[in-house]
Amino acid sequence: MLMRLFSSRSFLKLPLSGWTLAGLLGFYVFAGLFGHDPWMSEDVTHLAVARDFLLPSHAEGWGLALAGRPFFSAPLYYWSAAFTEWLFGWMLPTHDALRLASGLWTALALCALYYAGREMYGREAAAAPPLLLSGSFGFIVHAHEAQPMLVLLAAISFALLAFTLWPRKPKTGSAFFALAFLLAVLGSGWAGVLFLCALLPLPFLFFPVWRGKIRFVWIALLACLAILAVAAFLLNSFANQWFSGWFVQEAARFSGVWEYGRDALVLMGMFSWFSWPLWPLALWALWRSRRHWRTPGILLPSAAFLALLLLLPIGFEVRRSAAILLLPPLALLATPGALTLRRGAANALDWFSGMVFSAFAALLWTGWCAMVFGVPARLARRALELEPGFSGRFDGWLFAVAVCVSVWWLWLILSLPRSPYRCVVRWSAGLAVSWLLAVSLWLPWVDHGKNYRAVASAVAARVSGSTPGCVASWQIGEAQRAAFFYFASLRVTPISATKGTKCQWLLAEERPRAQRPFSWNVKAEDWEKVWESRKPGGRRDFLRLYRRRYEKSDSGAA
Repeated sequence: MLMRLFSSRSFLKLPLSGWTLAGLLGFYVFAGLFGHDPWMSEDVTHLAVARDFLLPSHAEGWGLALAGRPFFSAPLYYWSAAFTEWLFGWMLPTHDALRLASGLWTALALCALYYAGREMYGREAAAAPPLLLSGSFGFIVHAHEAQPMLVLLAAISFALLAFTLWPRKPKTGSAFFALAFLLAVLGSGWAGVLFLCALLPLPFLFFPVWRGKIRFVWIALLACLAILAVAAFLLNSFANQWFSGWFVQEAARFSGVWEYGRDALVLMGMFSWFSWPLWPLALWALWRSRRHWRTPGILLPSAAFLALLLLLPIGFEVRRSAAILLLPPLALLATPGALTLRRGAANALDWFSGMVFSAFAALLWTGWCAMVFGVPARLARRALELEPGFSGRFDGWLFAVAVCVSVWWLWLILSLPRSPYRCVVRWSAGLAVSWLLAVSLWLPWVDHGKNYRAVASAVAARVSGSTPGCVASWQIGEAQRAAFFYFASLRVTPISATKGTKCQWLLAEERPRAQRPFSWNVKAEDWEKVWESRKPGGRRDFLRLYRRRYEKSDSGAA
């Protein structure tokens, strides 16, 4: 009876459309977005900046700050995160409500790619671009963390939608391009402007039909310039000092162009796995259309991808979060390749996705059993070696989520009908299932290595009630400073700053054998160690808290 239910094919039809497609993409967007503390990555930094914007002590107006210091970055993501926290903060923890902004921008990018695919390839192929984007390895993590780059990802997706609409609906296309420009300016600053300006001439260079709508492009450009002027005026009015600092930093971003070659090689090195399985499908689409490569469905996303690939090392530091900007045009280019795979290749990809993600799900369940029940014992010992001090516990809610997701995956494997879409749907769903299982089953273990809540609370308890309550830092990174501020409202200032040299407390990251702070540019005998703890996720490094000796003696004499 159960197998008959699983094998029934009346519940799901391919290609996906309507609420079925929205449900699958919604599952992808929200899978793993909630339910965990900020992690030690870009996640905690951006969440701390967004929460600072909501605090009564925020002193930068509409600008941004982190732990009392100006934070120079494009503000739109943080504004949107503050807005989602204002809307849903009453029902969700603060970090979950703030992180909901990532789900918003991811959903907007997927919607834009859906309509771009429908306009470019037809209604039957519309579901493929968002499914392909959601199925890329490099996108899954950044789509579920606090990540401002998602704003520019949505802007690029809207720009591609505008290009596909211009021949048939020039007014609508111009409106979408103006929207994309606004998102790029407020979401990524001058780098976003550079990308949009580089993409704009592409359709008019290659396709004569676009040139007849050139007047609408001029209207869109004028609207973009007006948006840029209004945004600059408002930011200069409501956050003058912060806006000036941001402008200077944005100009300095392009000073490292001489490193272009090295950054381009780094980008190409990560690209092979980061964009899997998009690039093989895109290559197949190019090969299959080699005699008709001048069609908009091939030439336009190819040109957009190459333009972004060449400009990315100029506008951003080459890292994985910036490389997601290459995925929207690549997903459009891969669409005809994915839907025209030969039967053998399609069946191979379908079988590969089913086997790989099923095996990965089984591995996650086995690891969970080892962490919670100690079986198998060898794997349990290995988990403890990687995260010293970890103690597994059973969480009924997370267990129920993992069981439901596993059953749904089993049903999806057995119920999907034969279709060119089957391998695409199964791959995208399998990646989302694996991510959600990893987040639910392994959440306590991951939190143990990435969560600074306990450490921040311990440090805050030591320095509470002190005067002036200033904490300097040595070798404490930006993400760590953000974690101390987010979890304990502790403002940590680098000791190299003027304020840091006058602090009563000093927080340092050191190796175990470093018993005294000989490497600091201060007198080591002025400090005494009052607390230490192993760095979360670190096997060799310790966090140590020191206090000035003369402050203690002065207070005692008084």
